[in-house]
Amino acid sequence: MRKISQSLIAILLCGLALAGSALAQNPSKLCPKRPLPGTVVSNPPNLTSQNGVLEATLVLRKFLDSRGYEEYCYDYAGTQLPGFFEAPTLSLNPGDQLILNLKNDLPKETENEMGKEMAGDMEVIPPPGESPDCHGGKITISSTNVHFHGLNVPPTCHQDDVINTLIQPGDPPFQFRITIPPNDPPGLYWYHPHPHGYTTNQVNGGAAGALIIEGMEKVRPEVSGLKERVLVIREQVLNPNAWIPGPYEMSINFQLAVTPAAKPPVIEIKPHEKQFWRVANASTQLFLALQLQYSTVPQKMLLIAVDGVPLKTPEYVTTIPMAPAARAEFVMEGPDAGQDAQFDTLAVNTGPVGNPNVAQVIADITTTDNPQDNLPTMPAVAGTTGPQRFANLLEQPVTTERKLYFSETAGGTNGPTKYMITVDGQKPHVYEGSDPPAITTQIGAVEDWTIENRAQEEHAFHIHQIHFLVMEINGKPLANPYLSDTVEVPYWSGSGPFPSVKVRMDFRDPNIAGTFVYHCHVLDHEDGGMMAKIEVDPAN
Repeated sequence: MRKISQSLIAILLCGLALAGSALAQNPSKLCPKRPLPGTVVSNPPNLTSQNGVLEATLVLRKFLDSRGYEEYCYDYAGTQLPGFFEAPTLSLNPGDQLILNLKNDLPKETENEMGKEMAGDMEVIPPPGESPDCHGGKITISSTNVHFHGLNVPPTCHQDDVINTLIQPGDPPFQFRITIPPNDPPGLYWYHPHPHGYTTNQVNGGAAGALIIEGMEKVRPEVSGLKERVLVIREQVLNPNAWIPGPYEMSINFQLAVTPAAKPPVIEIKPHEKQFWRVANASTQLFLALQLQYSTVPQKMLLIAVDGVPLKTPEYVTTIPMAPAARAEFVMEGPDAGQDAQFDTLAVNTGPVGNPNVAQVIADITTTDNPQDNLPTMPAVAGTTGPQRFANLLEQPVTTERKLYFSETAGGTNGPTKYMITVDGQKPHVYEGSDPPAITTQIGAVEDWTIENRAQEEHAFHIHQIHFLVMEINGKPLANPYLSDTVEVPYWSGSGPFPSVKVRMDFRDPNIAGTFVYHCHVLDHEDGGMMAKIEVDPAN
């Protein structure tokens, strides 16, 4: 647990009134300027594939703002969008190639006290046969890499490997070359750093962006012809590596959402206009419960997709729960002209020792006949898609059943809490880079995993390279199982049965053979050791 006291939140609210822009002393050579509070929310800058290829160069930088917040940014300067932009959306079609050149321009720094406890002197040595330019090295606060969250691509060098790949300050630009699988579901994904021990620092500071696989209108024609709004919710914590971190700020597309201390962001829409919203929870630890409230009345939203995968049957909901790293895509309708309207998150109870997740207005929604945001329009329905990955997973014969569990050991005043995820029957321990895989399976396997939470705070289970089918929560089958890559596991009250989720893992596609990780996506839990490896061997 890293608990943020309500008194510290109060300090935040007082301080923000004087802050104005979070980037009062933002040198343009470090990070692009972020929007002022209370202004109109626009989509992130969007880079699209051309003739089947999207190539872009990002530079990872950071600086300390005038209030002591570390801000990390993926700085883009290219020809497709002239100028300097932060964390652009990457838009590709199934079958396209993504070529991403990443330059690590972070200052060389030594670990702080918390970082040493998390990462130690961990040395990453590429396995035999791996390209030598995935050189590994010592993990420090200045090391980085990229995880393409939700993409079902190989866990190999220059693709989506976070175990061995480390990019150090001063290294030449590192090139990721990824082919989007032709059968990957259309939807919202995202990209972010994943250096073990320091993921929280870099994502906390803003280094994260949306990635879209196009074609949703071909699977879910309900979005055809609608304006498309991309919203990335981030969170920034003051002193993220302290035993008790400072207050946190929520933002939406980098605009602060911290009412009443600052004016809320403004989303403009025509009265009763229907739009297709794509929302990513790119925070490090926030559990959200999204609502649209018009005159304080929750509104229906047509949920289209979860974690990048279209639902078999869209569902009307008034609240959308989102664990850290989750994505939700839905159709909404604007309010009456002049009606009081907000896009909110409700307070979420994350358990007796969980972090506070307070209610917050994310944005005011105002009606106008001339919105300033210049949103793109989803294509009209055209063409069809072939068979989708994970098809008929519920009907597949199960080859293996496993039980895993989250647990914690409190460190008290002498050190941090120890976070662990353990296969039942194995000895709980904090993740180390030298650990062998905790699970070994092979291509073609379909497995049912029951994941328990034996801790008194919420956790969020995530596995790389694949999605899974969420089938049961606390032993109760879901009426409509759904595909996901991150699922919330409820906290344990301290007595009675441990809460659990049951998921079906799909290891059928040979594209994902290799060794990769699963972990809690509350990122300070992952950095603190709540992670393990799985090895998926090629089929015999």
